[in-house]
Amino acid sequence: MRTDPRRLPPLDLLLAFEAAARHLSFTKAAAERFLTQSAVSRQIAALEEDLGAALFHRRHRALELTDEGKRLARAAATALAELREATQAIRAPRQRDVVALTTTPGFASLWLIPRLARFVAAHPRIDVRIDATYDTRTLAAEGFDVAVRYGPKDSRHIEAADALFAETVQPLCAPALLRGALPLKSPQDLAQHTLLHIAMGGDAPGMPLEWQAWLQTAGVRAFEPAATLTFTNYDAAAAAAVEGQGVLLGRRPLTDGLIAQGRLVAPFEGQIESERGYYLLLDPVGARRPAVAAFVEWLRAMARGAAAPAAPGATG
Repeated sequence: MRTDPRRLPPLDLLLAFEAAARHLSFTKAAAERFLTQSAVSRQIAALEEDLGAALFHRRHRALELTDEGKRLARAAATALAELREATQAIRAPRQRDVVALTTTPGFASLWLIPRLARFVAAHPRIDVRIDATYDTRTLAAEGFDVAVRYGPKDSRHIEAADALFAETVQPLCAPALLRGALPLKSPQDLAQHTLLHIAMGGDAPGMPLEWQAWLQTAGVRAFEPAATLTFTNYDAAAAAAVEGQGVLLGRRPLTDGLIAQGRLVAPFEGQIESERGYYLLLDPVGARRPAVAAFVEWLRAMARGAAAPAAPGATG
């Protein structure tokens, strides 16, 4: 008797496959599914036998999806996300709407959170859940509706994303540094100060890599700072600048709130356009929910305001 090609495989096999496809690891899929690695491996083999097609290329210590595996992974992720949304709505029909956002720690703490009270006031029945991390989350598979990602304009990771706003950079410091024993009157005076920067892969000791483009534009050559402080999170570097521990390469509009509060000032002119920016990525299924649509509309409106010409920081 011929098997009906429209017959669906067992759900537990599809769940195991979706997790393995997302992680490209049977071990990580097993941990997520609370199974052993061998159990997941058997489930994938059973699914491949059921479909009559290989879903993974099994490399040495690595997995790679076949063309059939890629097709099934896309369909499984979308279908499972819709099933989760439907079951949640049925189990808790009067529950508050939830919008789940993943973004970087700097964007969350410096730009989003100071503005978020406005959204909550306008939409009191919507809960916003924020995942602040540098890890790249898979939206539908990991339960996120929206991502705001920071990256180079030509990055392959943001090809499918909408530009939220561009970024400009300029030196910023605490007002006390302008009145100190080593005043900041010109870019050359930075050599007498500690520069704050964010760790970048392959940074060599000495001149912080992320400062180089701004210094070159300012005409500063043969530069060596008095000291450097290196951070993994931009919000931590901004906090150090507010405390007067050094000069920060301010990322605007992220730092515009600190400038408006007078906690950071621009010691001299010289904003330049960054090669990076902030990008909005939506889960197609989640984007159809009214709560997500309302949050995204608000986010874009806030971004349009941020993209407007900012008032210059105080200068020394």
